[in-house]
Amino acid sequence: MNAEFFSAIEDIEREKGIPREYMFDKINQAMLAAFRRDNPDAADNVVVEIDEDKKKIEMYVITDVVETVENPAVEMTAEQAKKYSKKAKPGMQIRVPVDTKEFGRIAAQSAKQVIIQGIREAERGLIYDEFTSHEHEMLTGEVSRIDPRTGSVSMKISSNSEYTDALLSANEQMRDEEIYEGKRLKVYVIEVRKSARGPQVLISRTHPGLVKRLFEMEVPEIADGTVEIMSVAREAGSRTKMAVWSTAPDVDPIGACVGPRGGRVASIVDELGGEKIDIVRYSEIPEEYIAAALSPADVISVTMDESGKSCRVIVPDNQLSLAIGKEGQNARLAAKLTGFKIDIKPESEG
Repeated sequence: MNAEFFSAIEDIEREKGIPREYMFDKINQAMLAAFRRDNPDAADNVVVEIDEDKKKIEMYVITDVVETVENPAVEMTAEQAKKYSKKAKPGMQIRVPVDTKEFGRIAAQSAKQVIIQGIREAERGLIYDEFTSHEHEMLTGEVSRIDPRTGSVSMKISSNSEYTDALLSANEQMRDEEIYEGKRLKVYVIEVRKSARGPQVLISRTHPGLVKRLFEMEVPEIADGTVEIMSVAREAGSRTKMAVWSTAPDVDPIGACVGPRGGRVASIVDELGGEKIDIVRYSEIPEEYIAAALSPADVISVTMDESGKSCRVIVPDNQLSLAIGKEGQNARLAAKLTGFKIDIKPESEG
C-alpha cells in the first residue's frame, strides 16, 4: 500500500464526494475479512493500522508469548518472539506484522470486492441524499431510452454534480407529447425510493407541481414571495387553472404571471407543448374565488349552500357552454381549483 493508493483515495473523495474516513473503514473491513478467510484461528487478534502521514497501511496479529504453544495462530514461544521484540518473554503480547502479499488469491479478490461494494454503497447514498433533497422540485433530464412495450421513458437527470436514472411512466407523460431519445425535458420529482440497484427517482410531466415550479422559475415576483400561487388544477396537455394573489397592494398578481406582452406565460405554455393556462385572482371570499375560477365565463351570482362545501352559480344564458367548457372541463377544473362542488345554471332557470 503505497503513496499511489492514498492518492487514489483522495481522488475518490474529491471526484465522488465519498469521505476518505468511510473508504478507510471499508478497506479495514476488507483486509480483516481477507486475512480471516485464510486464518480463521486468528479471530479478533488481527489489527489494521492506516497511517495517512506515512502513506502506510499495516496489519498485525496480536500474539501472546507463552511457555507452550497451543494455538500457533495467536501464540508463540519467547524464542520465536525474539524475532519481533528482543524483550519478549512469557506473559507479554507482541505485534507480529502480516505480509499482505501472502494473502490467498481468493481472499485478495474478496477484499477487492468489499472495497468496490463500499464505493458503490457510498455513491448510492450520496445520490439518494442529493435527489431526496429535490423531492417536489423541478429538474431537467435527457431521454435515454423509451420502452416500446410499456411506453415508459428512462431519463438521465442531474443535480449539481450528481447524475442518476429516473423513470417517467406512461401515465405521468403529457397526452400527445412527442418524446424521443436525446430530448431534454423539465420534470417534477414526485418521490425518491431506495432500491437494490440504487436510488429510484419517480418523475412526472403531468403533476400540477410542474406548472407551479415553472412559474416560480419564470416570475421574479413569485420567486421573491411578492406573488403567491395559492392553488393549481391541471389536466396535463390540455388546460391548467392557477389561482394567485399578491402580498403587495401595488403588484397585480395576474399581470406579473402573464408578463410583459405575455412573454412569461408564453414561455411556460411553450414548455408544456401549448397547454392552455388560465390565471385567476385568489380571494378568501368563496363567492369571489369561485366566480374568478370559472373564467373566462361571466358569472351573475354565486350562492353557497348551508354546508359551505358546494354552491349554485348563475351565468348568462349565452355563457353557459363557456362556463361548463368542452366536455365539462372548465367547471371541473374550477371545482378542483377551489375545492367546492359547483352547480352551474343559466340565468333563465335562475
